[in-house]
Amino acid sequence: MKSFPRQLARRRAGPRGMTLIEIIVVITILSLLMAAVGVAVIPRLEEAKVDRAKMDIANIGNALKTYYAKKGNYPDTGAGLKALVDAQILEKMPVDPWDHEYVYLNEGGKPVIMSYGKDGAPGGSEYDTDLSSKDSASPKQ
Repeated sequence: MKSFPRQLARRRAGPRGMTLIEIIVVITILSLLMAAVGVAVIPRLEEAKVDRAKMDIANIGNALKTYYAKKGNYPDTGAGLKALVDAQILEKMPVDPWDHEYVYLNEGGKPVIMSYGKDGAPGGSEYDTDLSSKDSASPKQ
């Protein structure tokens, strides 16, 4: 019966968990993995915003076609996209993925929808490039 307390003591002195160095190594490895994922994902987020803006421009073009079918003409530049909201074709004023309002122009009876990109100003390069319905199939009368 003397061996019983020794066995009990051995069970209690079993694995005690991770050491501080092991924890630091694990945290370092996880940090490196998160950094690698971040470097790969962040540029894709900006590309996704550009793609969303292109889809929004196409959807606004479809809303303008609906407006044209109801009214017989496109809104003038002064009324802008607010005319689509007033006609209850759109629920609210559309904003691009960078939280700027889309620019609407009526150029000789043809609608043009634009987003100035990330910087919100005309011109630019990369993600600041202007996106326009002229670049794709624009709504026709």
